[in-house]
Amino acid sequence: MGKLIYLMNVSLDGFVAKPDGSLDWTNVDDELHSWFAEHQRGLSASLYGRRLYELMSAYWPTSDSDPDATEPMREYGRSWRATPRIVFSSTLESVDHNSRLATGDIGEELARVRQEFDGDLEVAGPTLAKSFIRRALVDAFGLVVHPVVLGAGITFFPELESPIRLRQIATHTFESGVVYVGYERA
Repeated sequence: MGKLIYLMNVSLDGFVAKPDGSLDWTNVDDELHSWFAEHQRGLSASLYGRRLYELMSAYWPTSDSDPDATEPMREYGRSWRATPRIVFSSTLESVDHNSRLATGDIGEELARVRQEFDGDLEVAGPTLAKSFIRRALVDAFGLVVHPVVLGAGITFFPELESPIRLRQIATHTFESGVVYVGYERA
């Protein structure tokens, strides 16, 4: 059975988005797009929350037709489209683009997905991830830390009743000053 990985862009002070949900503070250049594409290719499936699914599906299904898209962006778009997505939502009635809905208990849905897919899974979206984290279902955490301090916003981690002990498993520094740090449960 593969790992459940939670990986997102994050500010130096631990936020994944501004209070209004915007991501205009990130510096996702060609080097980072290529890195994300490689990561995406290593996944068997992605588990999405509604908001991030809507944000991503507004662009990536048709990213090849964007005249301003660079080759690394197109590469990421291809890997994103190829990865099956399970979208957790109680409000959406349908999803597209190699996706399907999950509306049940997250633990039960995850058990079904793990039976279907042998490899690594990614949980995408901070609200959904926080639900998995609170139930101790996330095996690994990836923080793509951008050199910016937001001061407020949507946090990467939820409030916890007790610490989660982690062991560092990877680091990578990008030319832009962005740093990836990977951890797994100790």
